[in-house]
Amino acid sequence: MVKVVSRPQHEHSLQEDLLKRKEQHVARGFHARHPLFILEGHNSFLKDVDGKVYIDFTSGIGATNAGHSNPAVVDAIKRQLDHITHISFSTSYYQSYVDVCEKLNGLVPIRGQAKSALFTSGAEAVENAIKIAKVATGRKAVVSFEHGFHGRTLMTMTLSAMIKPYKKGFGPFAPEVYKLPHPYQYRMPNKMTEESYVKQLLEDIEEQFFVDVVDPDDVACLIMEPITGEGGFLVPPVSYIQKLRKLCQKHGILFVADEIQTGFCRTGKMFATEHFDIKPDLITMGKSLSNGMPLSAVSGRAEIMDAVSEGGLGGTFAGHPASCAAALATIDYYEHYKLWERAEHIGNVIRKKMHAWKEQFTSVGDVRGLGAMNAIELVKDRRLKTPDEHLTKKIIDQARLSGLLLLKSGIYENVVRTLPPLTIEDSTLHEGLEIFEKTLRHLH
Repeated sequence: MVKVVSRPQHEHSLQEDLLKRKEQHVARGFHARHPLFILEGHNSFLKDVDGKVYIDFTSGIGATNAGHSNPAVVDAIKRQLDHITHISFSTSYYQSYVDVCEKLNGLVPIRGQAKSALFTSGAEAVENAIKIAKVATGRKAVVSFEHGFHGRTLMTMTLSAMIKPYKKGFGPFAPEVYKLPHPYQYRMPNKMTEESYVKQLLEDIEEQFFVDVVDPDDVACLIMEPITGEGGFLVPPVSYIQKLRKLCQKHGILFVADEIQTGFCRTGKMFATEHFDIKPDLITMGKSLSNGMPLSAVSGRAEIMDAVSEGGLGGTFAGHPASCAAALATIDYYEHYKLWERAEHIGNVIRKKMHAWKEQFTSVGDVRGLGAMNAIELVKDRRLKTPDEHLTKKIIDQARLSGLLLLKSGIYENVVRTLPPLTIEDSTLHEGLEIFEKTLRHLH
């Protein structure tokens, strides 16, 4: 059971002290959705500095699929640190970097021989995927999607949607980036079927986008999240992705799958791309690649990855030894315990509950997701589908007070998403969903 700690009014709170210090010493741009200071985490639980325990349905924004402080991962990191804390792969080599690349090359759904490169953050991986694609094709333009999110660097901000809070005031942005509308079945035009919707979206690319917006012969790559993260967990139709992939091949455009949040068992497959039965040219990874340690990667067809000249890729901390050790232990854990199967089970439990909520609560307009990556979209009016961002905020705040951590997403800020660790016990999962349901009922 979640431990809810209530203090007498006069009792001292370390958290309140730390929040004051944070306001005084930390740049305002850093802002947490939950005003908590976390002391420790184990599996699917987090404990704050005042002793309150929470069920975590966020996994550090999908970064700890194997659970907080997984003993196998922690032990691997400790063993590595006993040998050496840091050596840059740009000055001399070390085996664990090669081991991770070799492991990824055998896992990624890439056609033919694959090669990999390691970096530090998801945004770095995306930046370098774009660099690689430009060199490999000799082209300069990039296509991304509305509702997408790829990071906070200049290029990745340009690729992303949502001006607030991610882009406001940071322009001018990178040139030669063009955006396509993302499939959004819940909000597709009335009287359209999914089939006609997909047909229209693809026709618009060929007949308008590639005529009036950008010449396809100038496009190096198209980058897309198989399921949007910050964009509201939008799951595109399989037929759309498959036909889009063929369209890219027709025009010599590289298809880049951003699997930073969707990868490593989260959706019920090792990679979400596998649900769509396509082979990307490049894949970006991060987050749960190393179960919370700073590590990211780009994997792709060998001839594309080798297009960059020697010294063209790198970084002081890219592929840090401790993070590589964590990644090797994490991937072994995924494979040993078949966490993709666990993700399917978790997702089935969550979606069953969410669909029941849709029947009970008129504010639940849509339920969507794959595996253990699921969300509800909240609306004021089901017929008009008016986003209810205020209810979304209230639910997340009230759930926290009851011992459950959730996150919002979506460009309208009206989507509540769930990303529990894939190691969460069934009893804890049900307890978290019970808190979620009680919160919905209380605020409905």
